[in-house]
Amino acid sequence: MSFQTGLSGLNSAARNLDVVGNNVANANVTGFKGSRAQFADVMAASLSGGGSNSVGIGTKVATIAQDFTQGTISVTNNPLDVAISGNGFFRMTQNGAVSYTRNGEFQIDNAGNIVNASNYNLTGYLADIDGTILPSQPAPLRISTSDVAPTPTSEFDAVFNLDSRAPVITLPFNANDPATYTNTTASTVFDSLGNPHVIELFFVRTATPGQWNLFGTVDNSATPNLTGLPASINFSNTGALTTPQPMTGVTMPITGGAVSPLGVTFDFSGSTQFGSDFGVTALSQNGFTSGKLAGFNIASDGIIRGRYTNGQTRNLGQVVLSTFVNAQGLNPLGNGQYAETPRSGLPVTGAPETGTLGSLQAAALEEGNVDLTEALVDLITAQRNYQANAQTIKTNDAVMQTLVNLR
Repeated sequence: MSFQTGLSGLNSAARNLDVVGNNVANANVTGFKGSRAQFADVMAASLSGGGSNSVGIGTKVATIAQDFTQGTISVTNNPLDVAISGNGFFRMTQNGAVSYTRNGEFQIDNAGNIVNASNYNLTGYLADIDGTILPSQPAPLRISTSDVAPTPTSEFDAVFNLDSRAPVITLPFNANDPATYTNTTASTVFDSLGNPHVIELFFVRTATPGQWNLFGTVDNSATPNLTGLPASINFSNTGALTTPQPMTGVTMPITGGAVSPLGVTFDFSGSTQFGSDFGVTALSQNGFTSGKLAGFNIASDGIIRGRYTNGQTRNLGQVVLSTFVNAQGLNPLGNGQYAETPRSGLPVTGAPETGTLGSLQAAALEEGNVDLTEALVDLITAQRNYQANAQTIKTNDAVMQTLVNLR
């Protein structure tokens, strides 16, 4: 029985060496979680039950437990490198099989899918054509390179101050003659095809106190060609705008095959007439031309936002995370992947920063949580244990030899 005790110690010590050696070998693997061999004593079975004088018959490896504590997060220059800060695993698929990982080294394949080095697909919530995230069953995420469709201008907002000291103008308006208007401002608007057009607004001081006439032209027309203009803009004796806003019913002719006429609503709320120089403090419109994907980034909540050449942004999808009641029950598959088991429980999947799920950090990676110094000390300890158990067998062999040599 002493030989069996020593042999069990050798086997357990060798298994412990394997575990510690594996930790050392994977110390630099992104997202790697170290393991620890847990041992239990072995007692001889007795028909009459255990007694107070029972002697153990060795040891065994009860389980190989993994340490899922947080690893150090290091910054990289790759926007597709993603680190998890807190609880959760990336949800991956390959040929329909679902697995989970903490390794956030991702890349884009030739079809635009976000994958890892082993060609596992990263999954998440998809976005519709308008960029709205659809939180349904997670699916493989894909970076779409299609152009963003143009949006025609429908709103034109401006905030300005008209100089109350300006002289009255009585000459007939002519866009090419600065003597026929007091002030002007211009901006670019877009039609249904995304073509740009320059709209100019002209302000003409009238003889009526606080009243100005508004004229408008499109694409450098010499004569007003905005239907609904000219119109009057009125201010109170304190300089506040009294004309109801917004101003509707203004349309402009569009050439080049786009929808024509283009209806635009003007809103001059906040504009004033004070005794100071003319100035425009805000000018905006809601249209834009088409745009190509120029880049993207992943936010802490997992939303992938695309940046386009027209200055617009649009949601392309959202990375999801999964957590388990008992992460120790996950089955390691290799390549940094884990599979759920009955011991782990069912996955709870959702968007990062919701519930108990952690947050994401783009252009960063979670390093392995193996403390190399501690692992090397454990390696020495495991070696000594192996030597000690070998000594047990050697001692028992010497005792047995003595018994055999008795005469």
